[in-house]
Amino acid sequence: MAVIDLQIDKRFAYSGGRQFGKTGSYEQIDGTVTFAVVPSVDANKSIVDLHLAETDQNGKVRFSSDFSIIKPVDPSRGSNGLLVELPNRGRRRVIDTLNRSGSEASASPHSGDGFLFERGLTVASIGWQWDVYQSAVLMGLTPPAADLSQEPNVGQTVVEIRPNKIATTWLLADRVHKPLKTNNISDPNATLYVKDFEDGIETVIPRENWRFAQETSDGIRPSEEHIYLEDGFEPGKCYQIVYETIDAPVAGSGLIALRDVTSFLKYESRQPLPDLGKFNHAIGYGVSQTGRMLRHFLYLGLNVDESGRKVFDGLLPHVAGGRVGAFNHRFAQPSNQSYPSFGHQFPFHDEDLIDPFTEKSDGLLKKLAVSDSRPKVIYTNSSSEYWRGDGSLVHTDPSGSIDVENASNFVRVYHFAGTQHGAGTIPQSIEPGAEDALPLFAPNVVDYSPLLRAAFINLQKWITNEEEPPDSKHPRIDDGTAVKRGEVLHVFDRLPDQVTPDRSKLWVIRAMDLGIQAENGIGIYPTRESEIYACLVSSVDSDGNELSGIRLPDITQPVATHSGWNMRHPKTGAPDQLVPMIGFSRWFAPTEIDRTDANDPRRSIEDRYIDRDTYIDLVTQDAKQLSDDKYILENDIDIVVKNAIARYDFAINQ
Repeated sequence: MAVIDLQIDKRFAYSGGRQFGKTGSYEQIDGTVTFAVVPSVDANKSIVDLHLAETDQNGKVRFSSDFSIIKPVDPSRGSNGLLVELPNRGRRRVIDTLNRSGSEASASPHSGDGFLFERGLTVASIGWQWDVYQSAVLMGLTPPAADLSQEPNVGQTVVEIRPNKIATTWLLADRVHKPLKTNNISDPNATLYVKDFEDGIETVIPRENWRFAQETSDGIRPSEEHIYLEDGFEPGKCYQIVYETIDAPVAGSGLIALRDVTSFLKYESRQPLPDLGKFNHAIGYGVSQTGRMLRHFLYLGLNVDESGRKVFDGLLPHVAGGRVGAFNHRFAQPSNQSYPSFGHQFPFHDEDLIDPFTEKSDGLLKKLAVSDSRPKVIYTNSSSEYWRGDGSLVHTDPSGSIDVENASNFVRVYHFAGTQHGAGTIPQSIEPGAEDALPLFAPNVVDYSPLLRAAFINLQKWITNEEEPPDSKHPRIDDGTAVKRGEVLHVFDRLPDQVTPDRSKLWVIRAMDLGIQAENGIGIYPTRESEIYACLVSSVDSDGNELSGIRLPDITQPVATHSGWNMRHPKTGAPDQLVPMIGFSRWFAPTEIDRTDANDPRRSIEDRYIDRDTYIDLVTQDAKQLSDDKYILENDIDIVVKNAIARYDFAINQ
């Protein structure tokens, strides 16, 4: 048994004792779980550097993690369903997302409309990320450390710096996480590079122009945790600092934590938690960063525990695109998103395909297919993951020549048409996003949460009742709806006051060479990149709205152009480049007079719809069709219709 201790720190009534339908009240249990695993067991051999960690007298590596469980007070009134969440950068999000609370991450997620709890689900969250600063809100992992003292090739690490405002000092970490400290602040081999854009050419910044230091009120102070650039980091440029570090956390232990806490709750938790109830299925959820971690989990074949038991029955990786992530290599920083490294490597598809550039054959589900422990998987993506450069690789070959069908008995792939990375809301507000990135245009307002809720329920029914979910729905090469980005951008060029990206600076995914030790999780940086993998996006109509994927009434009966991409604001530098994860919604003119005055080629709202009542009838009809097709739940028709009406009212009164 990998879980050897479960320390409960808090146990309290959830949501003030609120009653959730037939399930009744819930309680929350927070604490710490301790793991002890044998590195040599087949189930653990894929974890980089685990064999170099200290072991106890039983030859096991120990580590611990935060955990949180929200469960029915009376488990007999629950549904016997377990939903396990990987917190995104330490933040619990699944309850707020599926319950549509609209709340910020917190130590006890808001119950929202009770969607999950009225269905009797137990929700568990497990800390997995070693570099999160743990707090009441942020969940993290205390990992084992690898002893590299006898290693002939320790290797270097790389930290990416993506400034959106002027700064002279940067923490040696991705985002505001725990840094990988330099082992020598005078290291002459440490190198700082800069690129004008993500896929640009690296230029070395002279060593005398920067140092391992921090600008403080008392002057420039040496620091093993910071880098100081005398002339300042320029907004919009991409920097990489390559250096040797004294830290060697076994990042992949987070993957084991996910596997083993789920296995523990599913099979072994009766003794420490006798009132938890029994589960007949377990579903894993991850969003963005943690969606990519679920893909990585699949690729490593980790859905089998040390005892050979199947762990997850289903997975819902949301807005993960076609990549994995920085979760299982030496000096991995799990929040890294854009730097080309281990998380950007082939394979991208579930099926065993051939990489046209390396001739390597591989697939995400290849290892699990051998053990017959594949879970049911539903991939859900917004348009932003397609524009990021990797979304289409989930369902095409790497060259973008043909559609490659996913195994129909195990996988569905859904593209939420005309959406951005996070579900949209109104009113629009131009605010900084991740790492203070600021968009030029007001963000996308399309709320895809009803689509995600239906995907979850369809996955659950697929597992428990063998009820097939609706067919995959995404851009396709064979029907002409999957196209190159250049074929789409010319449509947007026609819009009034529209700015489109420099075509030569669009994000791409390239084949890469990380060195001869890459198979052991040790990379050489900067990454040596070569050929470009295909990037396809959905074709669009004359308004710029997407023609493929699951199309909400916002897209089928539009009052705006809704995109999955946006431009960087000039304040943040590089105004000719895309801003990560943010789309835009640009409203149609309310009247023909307004349209003529704006020189807008898109038809006005008054020309499209006779009146508000007509519009309501149209979106209601489309919402009911989505429900009939099982892409939204019948109970969510009203949400979808109200969303569309709210956007109509906003557009007509702008």
